[in-house]
Amino acid sequence: MSVGILGTKLGMTQLFDMEEGIAIPVTVIQAGPCKVTQIKTKETDGYVAVQLGYKEVLEKRSNKPEMGHLKKAGVERPLRHLREYRTEGVDGYELGQEIKVDIFEAGQEVDVIGTGIGRGFAGYQKRHNFRRGPMSHGSKNHRLPGSTGAGTTPGRIYPGKKMAGRKGGDRITIEKLKVVRADAERGLLVVSGSVPGKPGTLLNIVPAKRVGKKVEAENG
Repeated sequence: MSVGILGTKLGMTQLFDMEEGIAIPVTVIQAGPCKVTQIKTKETDGYVAVQLGYKEVLEKRSNKPEMGHLKKAGVERPLRHLREYRTEGVDGYELGQEIKVDIFEAGQEVDVIGTGIGRGFAGYQKRHNFRRGPMSHGSKNHRLPGSTGAGTTPGRIYPGKKMAGRKGGDRITIEKLKVVRADAERGLLVVSGSVPGKPGTLLNIVPAKRVGKKVEAENG
C-alpha cells in the first residue's frame, strides 16, 4: 500500500460535464499538506511504514513527548493528527518532507476513510428499520420493541440483540471513489460521490486497493 494523505471535508457540490451533458455530484476535501514525522523500517521497527502529521495546533494542545517526537523530524509546530501508512519501501521519503495533494491525479480511484455522522440514541425502528406495531385504537404498541427474550431459559438477553441504542458515529470506508480534480495550488481534492461525516470531519484518503488485478498478474 502506498502512502495516502489526511484532509478535512469541506462539503458537497456538483460539476458539469459539458461533453456528456450531465451533472456530477462531488465532495471537496482540503487535503494536506502533511509532513513526514517518522520513517519505520524492518531493522528499526519490524515493518515498513511512513508516518504523516496533519493540521498545526497551538503548543498548549500538545505535550512534551509529542513535541520531542516531532522535533526529531524537524517539525517545529505541533500537529493534531498522526497516521502511518504501510509501504513496500521508504525510498523517496525523508523526515520533514511535505506530502501534498499532487500525489493523486484525475481519474485515479481512492478509498476515503472517516467517521460517520452520529445520530445519538435512537429507537429500534430508526436504528434497525423494524416495522411498527398496529396503529388502531387500543393498540398500546405503536413504537414499542415488544418482547425481547424468553423468561426462565435463558433468563437473559443474548449479546447482539437488536434493540434501541447509539446510532451512527462509526468508522466508515467508501471504496473506489474517482478523483475528479486535484488542485495542488489550493490543496483541494475533488472526488465523485459522498464521503463519511459532516463538514470539518477528518478524512484519510488512500489509493484504492486493486486486489483482483494483482491476483491476475501473479497468476498470469
